[in-house]
Amino acid sequence: MSDRYLLIDVGNGRTKFALSSMDEVLEQRDMPTAQLGPEPLDALLAGWEWQAVVTSSVVPNVTDKLRAYFGENMLIIRHDAGLGIGVRYPKPETIGADRLANAVALARLYGAPGVVIDFGTAVTFDIVAEDSAYIGGVIAPGLSLMTEYLHERTALLPKVVLREPEQAIGQSTEGAILSGAAIGYRGMVAGILRSLKAELGNPTNLHVVATGGDAAWIAEKMPEIDAVDADLTLQGLRLVGNLHALLQT
Repeated sequence: MSDRYLLIDVGNGRTKFALSSMDEVLEQRDMPTAQLGPEPLDALLAGWEWQAVVTSSVVPNVTDKLRAYFGENMLIIRHDAGLGIGVRYPKPETIGADRLANAVALARLYGAPGVVIDFGTAVTFDIVAEDSAYIGGVIAPGLSLMTEYLHERTALLPKVVLREPEQAIGQSTEGAILSGAAIGYRGMVAGILRSLKAELGNPTNLHVVATGGDAAWIAEKMPEIDAVDADLTLQGLRLVGNLHALLQT
């Protein structure tokens, strides 16, 4: 049985690498996705040893590069890869691998039914039903995408570093943007969650877990979110690795 995994979460901007045991994520490193190649990978992974590679990727050409580097035995997360959860979705091949990994981690570590909110370039909501099956989700613009768009499409609005506003009534242009970003974004997230809960029949045991770059500070003032787990995607990869290791014994 493999006792060390190399976990790889390929995003559009950056790619996370983690060394894990069967029980926990041990170390992490990352690099810009655009820089992935044999020599940078050699340097980044120096000193790590593993027996299996588990990957989620939303960038197909990078998936091909990783397969060429690691070989055909690399486990790539797909709807039909054996996830330990069900998938009830009309076109399951269109579900992002990171979203499937998040759903696995939600179901196994927090319980079902549940919702994962992943705050990245886009904010995604992924829903796991009470029987631990992935059933769909919601995609909306990410927080940084919204503020960058304001800056790019308006002559007088500056680019801001996202953070918690000092007050709701902005007393500068920057303060007004921060207020709109934080308070407005929380309102959008809360509204989507209300609709999802209603459609699920308002279960009292719904687990809502947030992950992604902006998750911690957005969730801090949202009682609707039960937990923040920065490593949720990597944990999902680890759990799928465990499943496949057990099947091979």
